[in-house]
Amino acid sequence: MRTLLVILGGLVLLGIFALLGRSLGADSVAFGRAALYFIPVWLVLAVINLWIGVRSAGYSLAEETPIFAIIFAIPTAVALFLWWNCSRT
Repeated sequence: MRTLLVILGGLVLLGIFALLGRSLGADSVAFGRAALYFIPVWLVLAVINLWIGVRSAGYSLAEETPIFAIIFAIPTAVALFLWWNCSRT
């Protein structure tokens, strides 16, 4: 359940980045660029989540790494899709 909440949090954060990109730039390129800026921020947050899982929750790195991959990959895939879709126009 926690994994799903973290993924949803990432998608909400992506939405915030997209709204900021839309408000700062009048074209879809700014929207797509904001989606790309989201990725390194999300990587840092996902690594922090990994560290919390290993350090505080008592999971091993081997147990937590696949969860990290899922948590990072889903919002990143959506961000890359938004960027790709905006760069085509």
